[in-house]
Amino acid sequence: MAGTTARRSARGTAAYRCSECGWQTAKWVGRCGECQAWGTVAETGGVTARTSATTVLRPAVPIGEVDLTRAAARPTGVPEFDRVLGGGLVPGAVVLVAGEPGIGKSTLLLDVAGRAARSGEHGERRVLYVSGEESAAQVRSRAERIEAMARSLYLASETDLGTLLGQVEQVGPELLVVDSVQTISSAEVEGSAGNVAQVREVAASLIQVAKARGIAVLLVGHVTKDGSIAGPRVLEHLVDVVVQFEGDRHSRLRLVRAVKNRYGPTDEVGCFDLSDVGIVGLTDPSGLFLSGRTASVPGTCVTVTLEGRRPLVTEVQALVTASSLATPRRATSGLDTARVNMVLAVLDKRAQAPIGGSDAYLSTVGGVRLTEPAADLAVTLALAGAITDRPLPGGTVAFGEVGLAGEVRPVTGAHRRLAEAARLGFTRAVVPPGVLGAGPVPEGISVLEVGTVAEAVGRALHDVPGR
Repeated sequence: MAGTTARRSARGTAAYRCSECGWQTAKWVGRCGECQAWGTVAETGGVTARTSATTVLRPAVPIGEVDLTRAAARPTGVPEFDRVLGGGLVPGAVVLVAGEPGIGKSTLLLDVAGRAARSGEHGERRVLYVSGEESAAQVRSRAERIEAMARSLYLASETDLGTLLGQVEQVGPELLVVDSVQTISSAEVEGSAGNVAQVREVAASLIQVAKARGIAVLLVGHVTKDGSIAGPRVLEHLVDVVVQFEGDRHSRLRLVRAVKNRYGPTDEVGCFDLSDVGIVGLTDPSGLFLSGRTASVPGTCVTVTLEGRRPLVTEVQALVTASSLATPRRATSGLDTARVNMVLAVLDKRAQAPIGGSDAYLSTVGGVRLTEPAADLAVTLALAGAITDRPLPGGTVAFGEVGLAGEVRPVTGAHRRLAEAARLGFTRAVVPPGVLGAGPVPEGISVLEVGTVAEAVGRALHDVPGR
């Protein structure tokens, strides 16, 4: 009887844990209450134990006596990457770089490793690059092609966690690059490389080494089909910085943005140009997103978007033709299809635009993707110009959010957008109401405030001068 009671007590205190995010519950549920994943909650297999106190090796110190130099960022030698990180890599920081296969993650980090190895205080920094996907010869071939060779850059091709940690002990690097975390496995954990338990063990071991030895670690992470980082969600919580590598595989432009950063802002974006000779940072990428025409063409409009705190001037192109199908086609490239369909509906209803029986094709120049609502007004004017076959006056930019009632709403950073447009030589801006009263307008550009879609189409296409 006593044994039965003990077994019931043990079963009653058994905990269940989510394998994705680590959330715990006293009873089994089919869906995690934290990350909402299905089928990831499993029994831990034992009674929850209490942790007893141990001897303190590093006693707590007053906050005023903490050494700030330990958290000082060190530049990597790649300014655009340093911009995203908040100035560089902090010793002991673990950075997860995620992106689709073939987008250029390995090329970027090999370039970072080579430049970091040549940018030490005394001319050299020990950098260890561990590849679990390629051989050392393949990595060296790429390093020669992108000019990332350095005497203090060490290469290793390893897939075993224990051997990797041994390489770290032997080389003693200041920077460690692991490509990728899903290819490394530990002999102490069951399962193949890349599963939840293995990724958690590998990440935890590397984080422990980074904090104990003051090594900056760059981890390459793959993404799933829906764009999320592969592996357990707890991986994103463990690391210090999560960097997303974005871009169209058919375009040379690559954007790097931080979605989590314990040492800096998360509203900075780095721009890179990926070519056959490597990856190069772009300090002024606005010119990549313009067609370079000298004459105005119907169905085109230039807008200014904010990627983080950086304004980018981008051209939107639209083509509207008579449809031979029962259901007209709506095709987009680089734009949010849902917002484009909304703009088409607003034009049809609020501006009486004859769009119902026509095919509509919209695209951005340079392969950039526009998701900001501030591009709505430029999409509206590009479609209106394509429908009426009338071009906008030369030197015109437009930005503003369009509502379902046909109103044009204000957007953030209006004067920053105007300053960028004026810097690039644009002379006319179609903007939401309230911009003129919010601050001085840059010299050389006239502002045309519009409150509705109908007013924007009527005034912008008929070249009404601004106030």
